[in-house]
Amino acid sequence: MTTFLRDTVTVFSRELAPVLRQPAGLLIEMGQPLLFLFLFGVLLDGAVGSSWQWFVPGILVMMGLTGPMSAGYTLLVELIGGSMERLLVTPLNRTAMLVGRTMKALVTFLAQAVLIIVLALPLGFELHAAGVLAGLAQLMALGVGLGALSFALAVKSAPDGTLFYIVSQSVLFPLLLLSGVLLPLDSAPGWLDVLGHVNPITYVVEAQRALFSGDLADPSVLYGTVAACLVAAVGLFTGNAAMRRGVTA
Repeated sequence: MTTFLRDTVTVFSRELAPVLRQPAGLLIEMGQPLLFLFLFGVLLDGAVGSSWQWFVPGILVMMGLTGPMSAGYTLLVELIGGSMERLLVTPLNRTAMLVGRTMKALVTFLAQAVLIIVLALPLGFELHAAGVLAGLAQLMALGVGLGALSFALAVKSAPDGTLFYIVSQSVLFPLLLLSGVLLPLDSAPGWLDVLGHVNPITYVVEAQRALFSGDLADPSVLYGTVAACLVAAVGLFTGNAAMRRGVTA
């Protein structure tokens, strides 16, 4: 096992341990998605075609945004509290610290996503296995980028953390609302439609809905995959650079 891989596993295990000790925390974090699934989803029944095939991917994208984008909060707490400094005096690879933390966020998201899909089956959601697997893989690529960007923001926000809260909250909700996660943008005014198409998450949402409906050949799948991979590439580059600068500043 290479040093980088060993360090990544070490950081991943360290970050995952609190989740394994208190798995109920995963359910608590899912409070909002579950409310949307059981209360808001039924209101769309028949309103947007196959409503559950349309709505469940939207919930998963919402989780894929809120989870990884808030992942930097734990790093920020450690930076403010000083526990991160004790970790940084170890010979752990700095990139492995980023990758290990990102992996933890992805595993958490994947467990929650599977639970949402299982709970949606009795409500009328049709399971297209190949499309679901491809959709989850695409969301994990998106989560890699968003999680890394969140870590970069946490490093930049230390030591008071104000910048983290301002940026994360001011970016998260516009990304959600302008992507058509909860409501279709087909009847949106022109200016709103333009903003929606500038938003990379819009393409991921459209791709997810095609994949979860079993339409793997839809052009939106390609556009969504490109958007997710671009976010992942930018996030990893930015997060790695911020981690290295942050620990040497």
